[in-house]
Amino acid sequence: MQILSSLAALLRSLPQSGRETLEGLYESIRTLFSGDRETRRSVAFSVAMIALAAKMAKADGIVSAPEISAFRQIFDIPPQELRNVFRLYDLAKEDTAGYEAYARRMTTLCTDPSGGCQLLADILDGLFHIAKSDGVIHQRELDFLTHVSEIFRIPEAEFAAILRRHVSTGRRGAYAVLGVEPDAPPAVVRARYLQLVKENHPDRLAARGVPDEFMAIGLERIKAINAAYDEVARAVAS
Repeated sequence: MQILSSLAALLRSLPQSGRETLEGLYESIRTLFSGDRETRRSVAFSVAMIALAAKMAKADGIVSAPEISAFRQIFDIPPQELRNVFRLYDLAKEDTAGYEAYARRMTTLCTDPSGGCQLLADILDGLFHIAKSDGVIHQRELDFLTHVSEIFRIPEAEFAAILRRHVSTGRRGAYAVLGVEPDAPPAVVRARYLQLVKENHPDRLAARGVPDEFMAIGLERIKAINAAYDEVARAVAS
């Protein structure tokens, strides 16, 4: 739970007035963890997930019990740290800065000169998991997630695959999750499946800055990828 102790240190460094701003928050991260790049990235990732989850809940108009439960499912929070995490959640929810400002700030997590960043897709995946927790992704939530993906510069095909993982069932959704065409040869489907499993191995997530406490994001994704491959394999065999 190293990242939670780091978040606790961050919160202790903030004013107790409860009126922290986005820029002030990230200035605190830069200052507090200036000599530790990996911790800085992990804390920034955690803040991104917590803050954008709070902004999404506000955009939807209500914070439901299933959303809180889903948030806790993808962020393993021990009881003694709940107060600190939800203080940060409330700070983000009440900040006058719109979610667009938070999303744009999150793009600084990435250093890939090509503009691609799997870490941002991890954040979006976690937000989808929270959004669907009450049984349906509402239109305002989908608008929010779509706009965030545009700010993150996530390609349309990748966004579609993330969407399908969370809202689609059946054979068509399975092909979309894997990112292959329905007429793709079995060998191509198999290769794509193995690639996705490799890309979402916990070691890969850790290497790009996803804290251990958020590894449930990858586990949920692997479940969806495995289910999609099983569906496609059955279709090929029939």
